[in-house]
Amino acid sequence: MDTLSQWLAGHYIHIKFIHISFATLWLWSTSVAYLNYLVPVLRAWQANPDDIDHIKKRNWAMERFDDGVILEHTAFPAVLISGLALLLISGWGPQSYWLAMKLTIVVLVFLPIEGFDYWLSHFGGNKAKIRRSLPDGDSFNSPRYELAIHRHWWFLIITTPVIAIGGMTVLYLAIVKPM
Repeated sequence: MDTLSQWLAGHYIHIKFIHISFATLWLWSTSVAYLNYLVPVLRAWQANPDDIDHIKKRNWAMERFDDGVILEHTAFPAVLISGLALLLISGWGPQSYWLAMKLTIVVLVFLPIEGFDYWLSHFGGNKAKIRRSLPDGDSFNSPRYELAIHRHWWFLIITTPVIAIGGMTVLYLAIVKPM
């Protein structure tokens, strides 16, 4: 472990660059699609929940959003791995207020949110997979598909401000390191 730590220490600034780059990629990679495409489509559907055209647009947008978060979900493990490398070589410990706060937010907020987000977008909650699993491929009459849409929309409503505030807080703590 000491050999690894010493080798990594020689690359501290590069690892930090990777860490902050992937953190910002994770934090903002879906924001444009979410704010400018998904939210307007979902609001229009909510205003006209029985309109078939709005339902089609909603379903199409949610399935594309599931595909689009692949970049975010690739960046998150890179943030965790580079963060662990920095923790190993930096000498900062739990006595550092900024690090304790940062790790608390990562462990108690981001990990559970991202775990559920992976499930919603790639596994059991993936809308395209649910639609393809239906006997006729028709998502319009599927309670399971509707539940997946509603669950993901509520997830986004609840977690978006948490991720935005928590993400900016963690970036601030990582860069400024207030004592």
